[in-house]
Amino acid sequence: MNIVMVASECTPFFKTGGLADVIGSLPSALAERGHTLSVFLPKHASLPAELAEHATFLESFDVRVKWRKQYGGLYLYQKEEISYYFIDNEYYFNRPALYGENDDAERYAFFTHACLEAFDRLQLAIDILHCHDWQTGLLPAYLHQRRSGRLPKTVFTIHNLKYQGVFPLSVFDELLHFKESDRPQLEMNGAINFMKAALLYADWITTVSPSYAREILQHPFGEGLELILAQRQPMLSGILNGIDEKSYHPGRDQALYQTYTRQPARKQLNKVRLQQELGLPVLTEAPLFVMISRLVEEKGIPLLLAVVDQLLSSETMQLVILGEGDPLLADALQNVAARYPDSFRFIGEFNESLARRLYAGSDFLLMPSRFEPCGLSQLIALRYETVPIVRETGGLKDTIRPFNECSGEGNGFSFTHYRADDFLHTIRYAIHQYGRPEKWRQLQLTMYNSRLGWNQSAGAYEQLYNQLLSGEADTYDEESG
Repeated sequence: MNIVMVASECTPFFKTGGLADVIGSLPSALAERGHTLSVFLPKHASLPAELAEHATFLESFDVRVKWRKQYGGLYLYQKEEISYYFIDNEYYFNRPALYGENDDAERYAFFTHACLEAFDRLQLAIDILHCHDWQTGLLPAYLHQRRSGRLPKTVFTIHNLKYQGVFPLSVFDELLHFKESDRPQLEMNGAINFMKAALLYADWITTVSPSYAREILQHPFGEGLELILAQRQPMLSGILNGIDEKSYHPGRDQALYQTYTRQPARKQLNKVRLQQELGLPVLTEAPLFVMISRLVEEKGIPLLLAVVDQLLSSETMQLVILGEGDPLLADALQNVAARYPDSFRFIGEFNESLARRLYAGSDFLLMPSRFEPCGLSQLIALRYETVPIVRETGGLKDTIRPFNECSGEGNGFSFTHYRADDFLHTIRYAIHQYGRPEKWRQLQLTMYNSRLGWNQSAGAYEQLYNQLLSGEADTYDEESG
């Protein structure tokens, strides 16, 4: 198949979250199965210079954004078997922020129009057009509008339904190339909603875990779109994300103090060096917990703040949090750090190299999310032989099986209800098991055998694509995927 993916971010070029990791690894997994992969991205200012210099300029063209005629440049970066195409316009994309600008609607309307123009100019015979998140939500609608010629089948993946691309009604007349009769399909609650367009017009909708696909059919997980999603339920499925096991490999990761593979003693060396780097007391017997997350309410930061004093004042443990986001949450974590200088560290930034050392040097990862479409941190933690403690929601429920001390089964610890007492009890239970060498070894052995890569998920996408092209997608079985 000739598969084209369109997204707003992708490793190793630029990243704000898990979407970039998916677009950085899923195309490779599909290419390994013999398919032709092209990826279209904005040419953001944060494209590293060492990568940008290997991008070849192909051509420039005019891009119509309603009455505006804007410059569009097209660059190609070839990496092994994948073609990465970058849409260039310095006015729209030569900025530090990928999102959160006042003119995001115009920026990504331009990107959409430029992609459509580039498809035609490159004469791509696209079988599957796979769009990701609201920034690409208009593409299925525009293709549906064409109604003639050889049209690709469109797949739209929801990575996080909370972010929908909601803009003033004026955007419809000022930026979009739709007929007035199309307005109701884009309008919602007195605004234009890019994601709504994708949900109505895509041939198939996926989410990044089976549990999240079920959760979003109901309030509050549906974020106001649950009725539309229920309408499209026959064309909705969840396929778990994986991680790039070549990139996340503790046996080869140069960011670590000491590489290791299923070698607890060598992993312990990472713990000692991490404690030294962060100025924590070197306590090898005390469990070290980490949380690597954006500082937003949905990631469970308030739940952690509700229990942190009880934990640090009564348990022999250490806790490190890495992340940036809500200033109020950051201030609260700084206050905790001031109260517990010997057992708590807060690093208010995102640092990829340090994040990898935290995964490698810790015993437990905390993910008490209020909701989590898939989650990658728990998968990375398992890869680095660090035990996840999660709330049973979305992809966390699908990937982490709670440890059973009787049978020795399970690859982590989990709790069901979003309650501080349940979270506190689960952490204390995990600490108890950490102090029991035989049980801890059973947990490690189960964790080692967790399936984390893209092979199974890429196979599920391949099955879906084939069934769309054959007209049999209504028989797609997400559980087999």
